[in-house]
Amino acid sequence: MHRILMIDDDENLQRLIERLVKRDGYSFHAVSSGNDGLAAVKEVNPDLILLDIMLPGINGFDLCKLIRNENPTIPIIILSAKGDIVDKSVGFRAGANDYLVKPFDIEELSLRIEAHLLRTLDIVAHKNANSGNQYCKVGDLEIFFDSYLVRLRGEKVQLSSKEFEVLALLASAPGKVFTREQVLNYLWGEKDTSSPNSITVYIRKIREKIEDDPANPRYVQTVWRIGYKFVD
Repeated sequence: MHRILMIDDDENLQRLIERLVKRDGYSFHAVSSGNDGLAAVKEVNPDLILLDIMLPGINGFDLCKLIRNENPTIPIIILSAKGDIVDKSVGFRAGANDYLVKPFDIEELSLRIEAHLLRTLDIVAHKNANSGNQYCKVGDLEIFFDSYLVRLRGEKVQLSSKEFEVLALLASAPGKVFTREQVLNYLWGEKDTSSPNSITVYIRKIREKIEDDPANPRYVQTVWRIGYKFVD
């Protein structure tokens, strides 16, 4: 059973989401402060975190960074009344996977929780499909799936979390072609309205960091009119 941890000091919202989460077949745990949330992450070992921004103690943005540093892959959905694009940008840069502005549709939250949990299972499946399971090495490039680490000729490559996830998805199945829509859905879920062209931007940034000649890539290859693949 998946474990959902909610870090929010609104007790009425806690009760509402508890009913939703249990209805969907997950276990539910809630705390009301940033400090308690940090401890609960270690105690509960959740599969997904629902995180408020305005918290007693450690604020949600700082807490998100702390959680992300220790847990690179756990889905974090921010639930906040702060809906300004600046706040959203801070949340995503802190490591959040998703951001819902209060008040939100409770069924939309249910769908987003399901999508992020399924995506986490996909990550595990792709790791298992890879011959190295948690590690991939091609030429001078090394990818460590569990630690979000990439090395080129022994030197660490500075990738954002989303850039790493794109690269890890492709590298998890060398030779398999992923469409832009598949990569987009993997990153953000089917409900996201971002353009598939945004994946092109991620690919360009990745190539600039790992390819000797980004215009003639060795590792991340374009399949014309379809998408991308990692070298087989």
